[in-house]
Amino acid sequence: MIWKREVDLKQLSKMAQECMLGHIGIEITHIGDDYLEGIMPVDKRTKQPFGILHGGASVVLAESLGSIAGYLCSEDKQRVVGIEINANHIRSASQGFVKGVCKPVHIGRRQQVWNIDIFNQEGQLCCTSRLTTAVLSD
Repeated sequence: MIWKREVDLKQLSKMAQECMLGHIGIEITHIGDDYLEGIMPVDKRTKQPFGILHGGASVVLAESLGSIAGYLCSEDKQRVVGIEINANHIRSASQGFVKGVCKPVHIGRRQQVWNIDIFNQEGQLCCTSRLTTAVLSD
């Protein structure tokens, strides 16, 4: 297991209520030994004017999952902030929800790199993203 903090889905849901995640309906759905999963609705909050999932919403899901995973891999008073993200949009989604799966590429003392793949309800890859985070100590 890669996680250094003990947290459960209920705690993560509570943390998400008063920020961007709660605003657009992102839910953390699974914490595995070395991955984190979450879902996001494809609805009026996350679609662009042409009726498909907005690329920026996919990036919000990716950065949220990577940042949460990074936090779970930090200790004590350390904080984790995103410093670079990219996203390749491969397929559109127009209804239901998308699921993000976040896995580590590198977990270092000062930097982390996370890969986040986003799938539609049929399990087809919609977006692949990579997030680099900085680990900050007080």
